[in-house]
Amino acid sequence: MAGGLAALLDDVALIARTAASNVDDVAAAAAKTSAKAAGVVVDDAAVTPRFVEGVSPARELPIIWRITKGSLFNKIIIILPIILALNALAPWALTPLLMIGGTYLCFEGAEKVFEMFSGAQHEKEEESAAKDEDALVRGAIMTDLILSAEIMVISLNEVADQSFWMELGVLLTVAVAITALVYGAVGLLVKIDDIGLRFQQKQSDAAKRFGSVLVKAMPKILNTISIIGMFAMLWVGGHILITGSDTLGWHAPYELVHHFEAGVEHLGGFVQWCVETLCSLVFGLVVGFIVLGVVHLLPFKRH
Repeated sequence: MAGGLAALLDDVALIARTAASNVDDVAAAAAKTSAKAAGVVVDDAAVTPRFVEGVSPARELPIIWRITKGSLFNKIIIILPIILALNALAPWALTPLLMIGGTYLCFEGAEKVFEMFSGAQHEKEEESAAKDEDALVRGAIMTDLILSAEIMVISLNEVADQSFWMELGVLLTVAVAITALVYGAVGLLVKIDDIGLRFQQKQSDAAKRFGSVLVKAMPKILNTISIIGMFAMLWVGGHILITGSDTLGWHAPYELVHHFEAGVEHLGGFVQWCVETLCSLVFGLVVGFIVLGVVHLLPFKRH
């Protein structure tokens, strides 16, 4: 019920998996698990460019490379052994762990919504710009650790009933592929304005116009990705909590969403998809604001 981009990529992954089923089961399973984690991936790609805002252009790619290496370390060295051990020794813990991550996603999404309407985001960006490079990298890797943990747990949840070696192969593939995808895209994004400036320096009027379009479009692109990431966190987090609560015995949220889906079934799959997505997003937003309220009442300031 994740809906949105996650559902679209899931359908694409399913087609790819069917076509490759006789060729490479690990790659096919990795494609599907990656699609399930698409909402978190979008958020990861949306968050990272902000860590290099205000940084010298010459240092942007080196910083992103440092974050990329940290992300691989997070996924393969820290997270992978822990979740494989949990799946082998205490598989019952995976759903609660997934729900904890889902709650965090809801909280982060709700916080972004709050910042969007309160103007707090601008203050946070000014604070980030004042940090030195090492602090920026540490902050980005810590954020990545949380998002990577969610990606890896979502992925493991899709192959939790497979053999150990299948799980290991799929998770390693997901770790490397998603890291390359996210930080490759981030590297391209942060350099689009530089590419535009180079085109503006050419003699051709057409090249100059193209360069101006790239430079002017870049802030809008980043803002759009940020908004997509915000809603992706809410719908994926809400979906995780709805399905997780159903698995643990609290069926009301899942049954309510299913009731809404059944009510529009005659209108077609697209309308059902919209209902699924909206229900997960609203549920995630409600949970997120509850957690946000609790966090703001705690006797410490969140950095």
